[in-house]
Amino acid sequence: MRWGPRAATLVLVVAGMCCARSQPAAGPADADGYPTLKASHTERECAVWAREQSFARSVERHDADAFAEHVHPGAVFNAGDAAAQRGREAALKAWSNIIEGRTVVLRWRPGIVQIGGDPDIALSRGPYVLETAGAEPAKRWRVGQFQSVWVRDPASDTWHVLYDMSATPPEPVESLEAARRFVAAHAPLACTS
Repeated sequence: MRWGPRAATLVLVVAGMCCARSQPAAGPADADGYPTLKASHTERECAVWAREQSFARSVERHDADAFAEHVHPGAVFNAGDAAAQRGREAALKAWSNIIEGRTVVLRWRPGIVQIGGDPDIALSRGPYVLETAGAEPAKRWRVGQFQSVWVRDPASDTWHVLYDMSATPPEPVESLEAARRFVAAHAPLACTS
C-alpha cells in the first residue's frame, strides 16, 4: 500500500501521541480557577486550542448541537480500541449520557496543541475529570489525560475532531478536591502565539 504525505503525517501524529512535555512558567488561573501555564503556540495551534476549549464547553453546557458541530463526519471516538465509535452519529450516541450530564459529568481542558509537517492536522492533549453520579466514593471521581487529533476543513477554515481518545487509563481519586489537584498538576496551557 502506498501512503500519501497527508496519511503518513497523520500516522506519525497518532503514533507519537505519548510524548512528554516540558513545564513552562505558571500563568494566571483560567475561568474555573485552575492555574494555567503559558506556552508558545503558532497562530494555527492557538486556533485548535480555542476550538478544543469550545468543544469542552459544549459538553459543559449540555449542548448536543454544538458538540456535533465540532465532530468530523468520519470521526473515530474511543480511537485505538476495538469498540471505537465510527462516525459523527455513533459518537453522538455514545456520548449522549455525557452530553446530558445527568449521571456522568466530564470536564476537560486543552493543554498543549502541536502541528507538524501538515498544517491542517493537529494534536491536542490535556487533563480530564470524569464524575459518575451515585457511584461509591472510591469510584465516583476518575482523572486522566485525553488526546484528540483535529483536521482543518480548507473550505470553511474550521477545525473538526477526527480522532478522540484517552491518552492514559482513567485513575480513581478520592474526592473532587483530589481531581482538582490532578488538573492543577497537569495544568492546561494558556495559548500564546
